[in-house]
Amino acid sequence: MNTRSIKKLSDLLPGETAAVRFLTDPAHDLAGRLSDLGLTAGSRVTCTMKSPLGDPCAYLIRGAVIALRRADASIVAVGEVIG
Repeated sequence: MNTRSIKKLSDLLPGETAAVRFLTDPAHDLAGRLSDLGLTAGSRVTCTMKSPLGDPCAYLIRGAVIALRRADASIVAVGEVIG
């Protein structure tokens, strides 16, 4: 696996889409909840909007839009940006 192609979900810019690779901290308090929301390996995620100060951000995940704080989105590793 090429580590240069892996970035954090929190690094996506509005309009960018990437595939989830893995959770970098499975022991994080929200790791189970993030998985329940659809942030599982292979799922596509699109950053739809960032708040004016950059935190939180809205993400389109499996047809639902959810807002995540930067700290929570940073535990989700995604592959190369698709679009």
